[in-house]
Amino acid sequence: MSMYRQLWLAIILSMSLALAGSLITSLLAGRAYLEQQLSIKNADNASALALSLSQQNLDAVAVELTVAALFDKGHYDSIRVDDPYGKPMIVLAGPAGIPNAPAWFVQRLPINPDPGIAQITSGWKQFGTVTLLSNSRFGYEALWNGTKNIVAALTLASIIAGYLGSLILRRLRRPLQAVIAQAEAITDRRFISIPEPDVPELRQLAIAMNTTVARLKTMFDDEAARLETMRREANCDPLTGLANREFFISRLRSSLEGENSTGGTLFLIRVADLTGINKRLGREATDDLLRRIGETVGAGGTATAESLAARMNGADFALLLPGQTASGEIAETLLQALIKTMEAFVEGGPSAFIGMGIFKQGTGLRVLLSQTDAALIAAEAEGINTIREAAIETDTDTPRSAEQWSQIITKALDPEWLRLVSFPVVDMRGRLLHEECPLRLKYDAKGEWLPAGRFLPVAERLGLSPELDLAALAMGLADLEQKPALKGLAINLSASSLAAAGFQQKLDALLIKHRKAAARLWIEIAETGVLKHVEAFRSLCKVLRSYHCQVGVEHFGRQFSQIGQLHDLGLNYIKVDASFTRRLDTNPGNQAFLKGVSSIAHNIGLLVIAEGVASGSEFALLSAVGFDGATGPGVRVADIEPK
Repeated sequence: MSMYRQLWLAIILSMSLALAGSLITSLLAGRAYLEQQLSIKNADNASALALSLSQQNLDAVAVELTVAALFDKGHYDSIRVDDPYGKPMIVLAGPAGIPNAPAWFVQRLPINPDPGIAQITSGWKQFGTVTLLSNSRFGYEALWNGTKNIVAALTLASIIAGYLGSLILRRLRRPLQAVIAQAEAITDRRFISIPEPDVPELRQLAIAMNTTVARLKTMFDDEAARLETMRREANCDPLTGLANREFFISRLRSSLEGENSTGGTLFLIRVADLTGINKRLGREATDDLLRRIGETVGAGGTATAESLAARMNGADFALLLPGQTASGEIAETLLQALIKTMEAFVEGGPSAFIGMGIFKQGTGLRVLLSQTDAALIAAEAEGINTIREAAIETDTDTPRSAEQWSQIITKALDPEWLRLVSFPVVDMRGRLLHEECPLRLKYDAKGEWLPAGRFLPVAERLGLSPELDLAALAMGLADLEQKPALKGLAINLSASSLAAAGFQQKLDALLIKHRKAAARLWIEIAETGVLKHVEAFRSLCKVLRSYHCQVGVEHFGRQFSQIGQLHDLGLNYIKVDASFTRRLDTNPGNQAFLKGVSSIAHNIGLLVIAEGVASGSEFALLSAVGFDGATGPGVRVADIEPK
């Protein structure tokens, strides 16, 4: 039994006992008072009757007439006159009057007053004795009316006391419920603080819980800061703070090969005459120049949250803009910024050269790098500040205009033009954790099935991504219902769907229809989308937890410095970006970083899954750094897994 029910039961029992005790005490006291008053009345009336008779000429007829006249008024149960020897002279008695009170009340609370007795005298001689007993009907009526008034008063008092008790319990319940919710949040891997209540005992409890949460947050933040430092040491250029060549190539490979890759633009940037600047100005000034160039190149990538700037070697820099294909203006702006940055370091010659390559999902890494590098060499050959674009083959069969895409995506909401494909996600023993199911869209009857990265960016610009996400969820839930042996199925949601009006209500309605299957549904959103819509994602997590869905963040680690915003979301898993796991066996820095990520994630109850695992050696090393699972072309489901 809950504490609140026990408190309410205690209040009800105490009020019932108080009511019963007060009622019984009042009834007994009232009855005793009425018996006393009736006894006094009997004595007074008997004395008055005896005195009245003593003043008359006493004879049997006169006494009988007087007594009969008094008895006939109906106020007495009996009047009796005995002679001096105790022999009855007159006996008048009638049936007791029916009181205006329930029979059970009269039976359980009998009123038995003492009769009034007085001597009748004639001169100095005793004529007889009168015994008189008043009718108790009026006493019962008075006692019954008093009882009703007492019950009404006590009931009103109980109602008032119950109301006051409910106010007190509510005052206690709110802060106590907040503490309970805080404890439940901690078990759900959400670290929240609560206001300190006014109740002293509960305030101490809230302070203790808040202190615990604060310490957990501090430990979390300290460990995250340590890991961020480790990540930067492993993947960043120590002079400029930009990504180093190895990490940049890993990210570029993910942008080319990833299932959700949206294509984009690669810039290769070369600082003009860096060797001459170093000779003229010295190493310290050259380092200062490189730092400034790094800031300028990094600022050139603010067009998208997933952009990445890198220092490839001494004089070469690179900038990756995923999803950005209209990059001519960005390149020109970047070139002018570089010229301004270097104007104090050059002597009238060129400042920088830029080679630009626009790519799509599936473009080969070597093709992109070689052709973009050729464009850079061509720009440098001109001997002036210039930009050259590489001639990289693009897909000319797919739609070009927004109107065409809108028609195709709208048509694709029909299941005939939209489907899910599946890729296994396994634990470190090769057992299936769940199937990752990205979308495919067919743009015409004979066209190929396009990966999500080819059409989702357009869908987001057109505001159609919520409909696509709901369609994917509906297909996934239907698949789960048809395959009860399937452990789980993961659906990726677009960042724009999080904040779309009505999306979460439609998602809730969809999950209600498939409540049983929803418990095996895994929902994941890219880290950049989560950090862009944190409050909307928090609200989504609350909805999904009510259906026991698994909630995760994919492409985790790209913005690791902002991990503190994720501590109170109640996540179930993270999928670490492939750029950290590629060639892990040759990168001790990333090994240490990922081991720390696994440790901090496990401390708050999260599964850690690697994305884009390309080889058996990478998969084998993931177990050593503490990962729980992996997905990618190098992953295979073990033979022990049932088909």
